[in-house]
Amino acid sequence: MTQTTFETVTVSVDNHIATVRLNRPEKANAMNLTMWHDIRKAFNWIDETAEARVAIIEGEGKHFTSGIDLQMMMGLLPMIKNECDGRTRENLRRVVLDLQDTLTAIERCRKPVLAAIHGGCVGGGVDLISCTDMRYCSADAYFTIKEIDIGMVADVGTLQRLPKLIGNQGIVREMAYTGRKVEAAEAQTIGLVNRVYETREALQAGVREIAAQIAAKSPLSIRGTKEMLNYSRDHSVADGLNYIATWNAAMLMSNDLNAAMMAGMTKQTPVFKD
Repeated sequence: MTQTTFETVTVSVDNHIATVRLNRPEKANAMNLTMWHDIRKAFNWIDETAEARVAIIEGEGKHFTSGIDLQMMMGLLPMIKNECDGRTRENLRRVVLDLQDTLTAIERCRKPVLAAIHGGCVGGGVDLISCTDMRYCSADAYFTIKEIDIGMVADVGTLQRLPKLIGNQGIVREMAYTGRKVEAAEAQTIGLVNRVYETREALQAGVREIAAQIAAKSPLSIRGTKEMLNYSRDHSVADGLNYIATWNAAMLMSNDLNAAMMAGMTKQTPVFKD
């Protein structure tokens, strides 16, 4: 097993499955500035580590995450303050763009990312899981776009990505305007999560089983499939078809294709290079 540790996040790789754990359980995994940056470092590392074919993100302790650390919010002004008001506001914009990029690193990672959510997934946690490929939760999980309750507009991806995940503008707007809790059963009904497991233990086992299925597939094909799905979400059908034609012109004739076809003919399990 390969393991690396950042200040607020741990990463391990076992049987081609990377597990990323938010690791501030004493603070309900509140996302301080270090954690935002550690998340980006972790997923950049996974992207570059051939051994890791798929990733799971989960939280230590009682909750997945309680969202942005309010102490970080209170400390922003000294970070951005300039005697020129225009420069202060430019600095704030750059901070927001950088925070957005820390989570976009999950989406940018070539490997599929599965979120295993238990307990609270609050505020910035919803921004985070909106960047993942699939979301699963335990029965005790709940989700809330909490930013409205602290007098701000969610600005790190929830309002941009969630409507494309749920596909119901009314539900997204209700969540964003009210900040109400969406419990696990409702989260599955509206399509926010794929599946609800009774316990945290069942959640972890179930998500790892799905991740193992993905890890057994052609890594080159999995990476290409994620690239196509992300591209097609943001482009027209015609653009998506054109891109996949170009992609497969470059990537189709691979050792993975030969290995999969030979395994199919001989009823064997294909073995792929990382």
